[in-house]
Amino acid sequence: MIKKGNAIKYGDNVDTDVIIPARYLNSSDPEFLASHCMEDLDSTFASRKKDGDIMVGGFNFGCGSSREHAPVSIKASGISVVIAKSFARIFYRNAINIGLAIVECPEAVDGISDGDVVSADLSAGVITNETTGKTYHAEPFPEFIQNIISAGGLAEAVKKGIIK
Repeated sequence: MIKKGNAIKYGDNVDTDVIIPARYLNSSDPEFLASHCMEDLDSTFASRKKDGDIMVGGFNFGCGSSREHAPVSIKASGISVVIAKSFARIFYRNAINIGLAIVECPEAVDGISDGDVVSADLSAGVITNETTGKTYHAEPFPEFIQNIISAGGLAEAVKKGIIK
């Protein structure tokens, strides 16, 4: 599973309140949530992101509340993978549950700048900054988690008989 796109980079402690502001939590519609994703942190996100782009964050990405709306809004916005130095635990699990690919790799985050073209081979755990030519290695997910992400999330994996 290889993802490729332009990097959209943020810093440390990006919390769920800036990923999707609380004022929009009265909706669970993914397209609506995507239209407001990151707007309190980055008012240009919705206009500059393209399907397949890669979000890059620092330490403790997704900290804050346990709302599933945060990874849903990122995924629905067209982001193909989030690469961060570390993820808040509940965000990490929510991302897998809804089928958002995520990778922890501090070295890659340090070596990626906003706007760089990045590819991520999620099966092999290889991240390549195609702008600089540098390659980074991350621990790939076990096959069963890769299957959940490929299926579009845990519920879809169960429906398809991938998980019983």
